[in-house]
Amino acid sequence: MRNSGSAGAAISGGWKPLSYVLDAWALLALLQAEEPAASRVKELLLDGEQGRVTLLLSVVNLGEVYYHVGRHTGRVAALGAVEDIRRLTVSIVPVSDELVFAAADFKMAYAVSYADAFAAALADRVNATLVSGDPDFDLLQGRIELEKLHRAKQQLPR
Repeated sequence: MRNSGSAGAAISGGWKPLSYVLDAWALLALLQAEEPAASRVKELLLDGEQGRVTLLLSVVNLGEVYYHVGRHTGRVAALGAVEDIRRLTVSIVPVSDELVFAAADFKMAYAVSYADAFAAALADRVNATLVSGDPDFDLLQGRIELEKLHRAKQQLPR
């Protein structure tokens, strides 16, 4: 079930759930069953289904998942991965001019990829925790709130 609500929408009585931004690394860990990261992402998805958290994903980072899956297993698998993600309790956030320039500001200030800059900018804009295992985000510690994911064994570079 897809959550299409906004990132800070009130649930009941004005209470707002915690917000998390998932990046491509987190979703690829889920799709590839890379533990313990995949279990943490599943836990967040369950919390999202129960209304305890709001989960967000920039459409740019969805495109990054599509690219990585397609590059390794083909376009059909990549389209399937995107459809699987769209069925999750994650709101896909479109790219606005404001987000483009916020991402560009992150890219100018930190050594992160442009796609990663979108995840960081989105987390910053909605005051959310960015969930990732990408070591490039370590540079942003203190600038945005981060939840660091881990995998048990070293995988091939993405």
